[in-house]
Amino acid sequence: MFARDRQEAPEEMGVLRQKIDTVDAEIVRLLDERARFARRIGEIKREKGLDAYAPARERLVLDRVMSLSEGEFPRSGLEAVFREIISCSISLEARLKVAYLGPETTFTHEAARRSFGTSVEMAPRATVAEVFTNVERGEAQYGVVPVENSMEGAVAHTLDELMNSPLKICGEIYLPVSQNLLSKEESLGSVSRVFSHPMALSQVSSWLRRELPRARVEEVESTGEAARKAAREAGVAAVGSELAAEVYGLNVLARNIQDARANATRFIVLGKSWSEPTGRDKTSVVFSVKDRPGVLRDALASFAEEGINLTRIESRPSRKRAWTYVFFADFQGHPQEERVKRALMALEEHCPYVSVIGAYPEVSAEVFG
Repeated sequence: MFARDRQEAPEEMGVLRQKIDTVDAEIVRLLDERARFARRIGEIKREKGLDAYAPARERLVLDRVMSLSEGEFPRSGLEAVFREIISCSISLEARLKVAYLGPETTFTHEAARRSFGTSVEMAPRATVAEVFTNVERGEAQYGVVPVENSMEGAVAHTLDELMNSPLKICGEIYLPVSQNLLSKEESLGSVSRVFSHPMALSQVSSWLRRELPRARVEEVESTGEAARKAAREAGVAAVGSELAAEVYGLNVLARNIQDARANATRFIVLGKSWSEPTGRDKTSVVFSVKDRPGVLRDALASFAEEGINLTRIESRPSRKRAWTYVFFADFQGHPQEERVKRALMALEEHCPYVSVIGAYPEVSAEVFG
């Protein structure tokens, strides 16, 4: 009986594989058909002067795809597949260049790939300011930079650039940050120096003190630069991503060494204009307030009165006068909504300066893989 079962199993597998081949052929046919539609849409966009990248449309497509799924194919895999399909479609519509805070293999690189896929041209830049400048000059159509971390708070360089740039936030990405110890060495005992970006080092400080108390810790510009050093120099380890280990041929000596397990970074997509409304959006605004008691409470009261949820507020020195500050706020809603229009008008009554610096589809802040 057992021998007969073993004989029948390959026959059934053969039938199932034939069915998979038939499905694969249909998938390829439909992808070709989708590509033809995408090319035509690209032609229409060029004729009308419209952007090839449409975050609102992308969000609607992904939401619709998720709603169509019967659950057999993993949801995370389904989103990844369709994000790459969308990326390929964008490349058929127009040639896009995306600047990001590099070098390659940094978490910002990973965030850019998650947002745009792998079919667009990626351009690493050394600083946040260079990313802004590239997009402002039209050398890249979009930029991706970090804006805040769940452990370390706001990224000051990004906020400072947003204050003075004409660019708008048109998308956001939340990326779970898994820090790892990478090295050419085979064991922790061979590591005498550890390199990484200051923020990454602060996220793993307890682990380093406990596991590598004698190692010298040194800061570099990025986790990617740290991985390059680890690949070239004996006794050196880097704190960075598994992608960096793969690219630079490094061993992963320890995984998930960050002090807090719920560690995520929020990144923003920069463009010349904000996104169209989807019904589930977020708006970012920067404003200054008049110098009088209770003014910040009064300025923000309009959001509560309109039933608008503020998801973040951050202050930064204005850099124009000592001890004066500007405020960055994110809230749920889109500037085209009437309630948001009323709230912004009320905000202007209390503030000498108000600027909407972005509107984009809202992404869940849950840490996901």
